Amino acid sequence: MSATSTSFLYHSSLSYFPFPSVATSGKTPVSVPLRFRSCRSTRFAARASSRPIEPEVLQKGIAEFYDESSGIWEDIWGDHMHHGFYDPDSNVSVSDHRAAQIRMIEEALRFAAVSEEPTKWPKDIVDVGCGIGGSSRYMAKKFGAKSIGITLSPVQAARANALSASQGLADQVSFQVADALKQPFLDGQFDLVWSMESGEHMPDKAKFVGELARVAAPGGTIIIVTWCHRDLGPSEESLKPWEEDLLKKICDSYYLPAWCSTADYVGLLESLSLQNIKSADWSPFVAPFWPAVIRSALTWKGLASLVRSGLKTIKGALAMPLMIEGYKKGLIKFAVITCQKPK
Repeated sequence: MSATSTSFLYHSSLSYFPFPSVATSGKTPVSVPLRFRSCRSTRFAARASSRPIEPEVLQKGIAEFYDESSGIWEDIWGDHMHHGFYDPDSNVSVSDHRAAQIRMIEEALRFAAVSEEPTKWPKDIVDVGCGIGGSSRYMAKKFGAKSIGITLSPVQAARANALSASQGLADQVSFQVADALKQPFLDGQFDLVWSMESGEHMPDKAKFVGELARVAAPGGTIIIVTWCHRDLGPSEESLKPWEEDLLKKICDSYYLPAWCSTADYVGLLESLSLQNIKSADWSPFVAPFWPAVIRSALTWKGLASLVRSGLKTIKGALAMPLMIEGYKKGLIKFAVITCQKPK
């Protein structure tokens, strides 16, 4: 939905790192949670912070963050603002990373069983959390489809449209500023609904999933690639205290709402009577991204870009070890979830 980070952190449409990148809606104050519980199906409970953030304030902060950092990401990593898909334990370089980002798109499409037969290709696509439009342009060219992307960042939307025009895609791909929880589209408008690493930033997961389902056409495919906390065991009512504390620290650094599990997403999709629901943990396939991130950060260009990016990005960079700890301890999961809307 938007991008994320700095020369080495700023990720995308909603990033692998938990930088704020998605819209909120309504008038209810959004809070950064102090404690977390399982989201079990449609239950997304979390204790509110003593400092609630009004939706308008949160949206403004998110937009400004991506306005400031999108150019830095593009300069170093290109226009695909999401993680790559790698062979586990592989050694990667910046050049490998760009190829792996394309592979991430292809693997997600393959996992969702999007047909390779031209007569069955999607014709209308929405990219919820589009960054500067790398995924939208790639799929538009691959399928010959019309694609619309939405982001909170005016800078991202303008840059995405400029890049599309420069590539001769202005009539095929477009981008606009819009709220992911209140999308400005008709019911059933898209036969492929794409969310690459944006769900983690949604303060209302049920409303987020409901909007994805609403704009999907009958028979259309929904693909959600996101990071979650681990699924709870049968006897667990909540995460362990140390897990809740770690997620709280990450939220405090990145303005995140409450986390949920992959099982929670599946439960929400089931509650909407969506079909062919399946999910997988791709954490091992994104882990090799971290060495590439660190190497890019330790170059003169990376360090200079980080300093220029501002205090919010620097704060996020300093919190990066918390994300690494979460993955190593099995608390944080990189999930892919897909389903189809009944015809």
